[in-house]
Amino acid sequence: MTPDELRDLCLSLPQAIETFPFDEQTSVFKTSGNGKIFALADLAADALTVSLKCDPEDSLALRDQFSDITPGYHLNKRHWITVAVGSSVADDLVDQLVRDSHALVRPKLPRGRQG
Repeated sequence: MTPDELRDLCLSLPQAIETFPFDEQTSVFKTSGNGKIFALADLAADALTVSLKCDPEDSLALRDQFSDITPGYHLNKRHWITVAVGSSVADDLVDQLVRDSHALVRPKLPRGRQG
């Protein structure tokens, strides 16, 4: 997965926006509905990584299975993982982890409006 493909994936999700609150290099993807972050990445880095929100139990299992998935860099280690993109972690898994991260933070519909 290239940096452009990662950006496109993140921005393809509902209400996703890209911001730069920390510096000009770190893309922070969040939902516009509630402002919650679901992905962080330096898309210009030589070694592309993305930090993602993750269920704590899933996080432990993923970190046990893949050496290229580590605790979230500069984030809550229980709820965030950092994935080395283009490593032993297949692109389809990176795609799923981005989508799962977004699902954890996206705004929920009020009860009366859920299908």
